[in-house]
Amino acid sequence: MTVVTKIKEYWLERMNNKHRSTTPTWIDRKRMMHEKRGASVVRITADGVPYRSFSFGDSTYKVEYDLYATFLVKQGGHFYIEEGQERHAAFFEGERLVKDVYIEPSMLVEEIPSIEYVRDYEDWEEDLRFEYDRQKAVQYANRWWNSYNPAYKQFENDCTNFISQCLRAGGAPMWGSPARGKGWWYSGGTWSYSWTVANALRWYLSGAKKGLKGTEVERARELIPGDVICYDFEGDGRWNHNTIVVEKDAFGEPLVNAHTYNSYHRYWDYEDSTAYTANIKYKFFRIGD
Repeated sequence: MTVVTKIKEYWLERMNNKHRSTTPTWIDRKRMMHEKRGASVVRITADGVPYRSFSFGDSTYKVEYDLYATFLVKQGGHFYIEEGQERHAAFFEGERLVKDVYIEPSMLVEEIPSIEYVRDYEDWEEDLRFEYDRQKAVQYANRWWNSYNPAYKQFENDCTNFISQCLRAGGAPMWGSPARGKGWWYSGGTWSYSWTVANALRWYLSGAKKGLKGTEVERARELIPGDVICYDFEGDGRWNHNTIVVEKDAFGEPLVNAHTYNSYHRYWDYEDSTAYTANIKYKFFRIGD
């Protein structure tokens, strides 16, 4: 029996509640979250894709793998597919999988200098007006949600880099190069802080005077595909994560795609995330309007 088969069997047992554990898994949290909002997960499939292993002796070893899961979600008579990816480590003793551990992605907020928006006279000479193509932004988000465009550098904490790529695919103009603390841009081997850092993009969207800008709205349901949600999981003013709206559910609430927690059509509030806290804060930005 292969490692992949053992991992798949383990998760089949977990999904059927045959493998007892006191700690809720991602799949358990997903079920509970959907039930809380009046939906239900009616079918789940899961696969593990190993990417490296470590041996601790003749019969003891660890396999790190990506867990891919697909959820068929039902809302009344409406169905949709949600997908996600998590990184795990499976520990084996001989042929037996004895423990499985979730590997938490890094969500640290990078410390950066203050960001300039538009301070120099020459910046006003070109206002960089553009027509935001939401469809192209969403198409990009759906194409690359669980993989990485080789035209861009991949980061361990890749959420904001991914959102910036989606916005760029929608036609958002870059400006500010080569000053990393100015504007929003990516060029070869370097980029602005606002392109890659969650905290920087959140403040850039609300403060930029030209090019890519965000208009804040009060509620998530006011957003449409192509818009952006920013997350401060601890509620401490340091923004950790960004997602892009790609669809609306049957109740009119956004479904989002993201990297770091690689997600496709995920419910926007992240209550099923291990990063979620009761102090979470959100910012909802309309793009290009």
